[in-house]
Amino acid sequence: MLIYIVSFFNLKAKLFLKGRENIFSKIKEKADGNQKHIWFHFASLGEFEQGRPVLEELKKTHPEKKIIVTFFSPSGYEIRKNYALADGIFYLPLDTKKNARRFIDLIQPEIAIFTKYEFWYHYFQLLHERKVPLLIISGIFRPNQLFFKWYGGFYRKMLHCVTHFFVQNTESVNLLEGLNFKNVSLSGDTRFDRVAENVLTVQPLPLIEEFCGQAPVFIAGSTWPQDEQLIIALIAAYPQWKFIIAPHEIGPSHIDQLVKLIPGALRYTQLDGQVSQPESQVMLIDNIGLLSSIYQYGKVVYIGGGFGVSIHNTLEAAAFGLPVIFGPKYDKFQEAKDLLQINAAITISSMPQLSSAFEKLQHDADAGTAAKKYVQDKKGATRQILTYLEPFISRDGL
Repeated sequence: MLIYIVSFFNLKAKLFLKGRENIFSKIKEKADGNQKHIWFHFASLGEFEQGRPVLEELKKTHPEKKIIVTFFSPSGYEIRKNYALADGIFYLPLDTKKNARRFIDLIQPEIAIFTKYEFWYHYFQLLHERKVPLLIISGIFRPNQLFFKWYGGFYRKMLHCVTHFFVQNTESVNLLEGLNFKNVSLSGDTRFDRVAENVLTVQPLPLIEEFCGQAPVFIAGSTWPQDEQLIIALIAAYPQWKFIIAPHEIGPSHIDQLVKLIPGALRYTQLDGQVSQPESQVMLIDNIGLLSSIYQYGKVVYIGGGFGVSIHNTLEAAAFGLPVIFGPKYDKFQEAKDLLQINAAITISSMPQLSSAFEKLQHDADAGTAAKKYVQDKKGATRQILTYLEPFISRDGL
């Protein structure tokens, strides 16, 4: 009911509801109910990119396998609904006993793989009841989660449905072992495999390249208004630098507001095959999907979100050997803590601190090298997960 009310003035809520209209008819139309599928579920886009290396390597080694992908959030589904390697991509029907049974009957999963988090009681219970292996990959657990509270028995029931946990850090291992779970592996985070692969396969972006020219480039990725206020203040102080800003929200009203705040800023989607004003200092990226490729042109990166709920993805930039700056809210991300520890990142909470961090990192060649080495050293989670999966996948029936 709350989502229905919010949907009148919030696009994501509207898509959340609309995407689930006649959902079982859509699933029945695309999924062959007489055939087994491997089911990947992702909360949103970030989790998709995180689990994507496992999906793609699995499809490469077993092209005959049919894959179903589900999303909880519109920000994942709407961007990846045409992903080529999946045989069906859907919103996950809401977690009720009836919905779980209808969905699982339709897709006939032989394996279910959930990335990082998302714990749905009725889905987990039915998978367990039907003896379908359920994996949590790139999982991360924290002491304040309900699983580890004295009153969290209902939530712990879901953990007992999981066949194996592949987790990111030793804290997660210890927390699960504290509940007497032995089916836990410290595999690390599959995002490292994903971002490292992106560096090797990145395609040139001629318009970005033309805009950058020979100037050093400061990239601000996934920014929110409070981040953007800081970046705008920085621009005037460094006329010799080019600035690329990729806001988290790219709706027309927000982009128009940024254009007013930054006179002369170019909008990527309005470039007609060439940069008509190469002397412009700022480019706004007003579409989705380019940011991970734009990092190839950067020298220093600012990652947004740290003045709101939490920072966004730092690893994509670090993989290209770029030092990173971000706001104060980063505690949920182990990689952010690690980058700070190895002096490959600086956290800031004010304009003077941003200016100081920028001054330091633009002259610190070791910071970028440390960032890239950190990503390279953390690769390997995908291979560990696939090695575990292989005995299940290579035989018929489970």
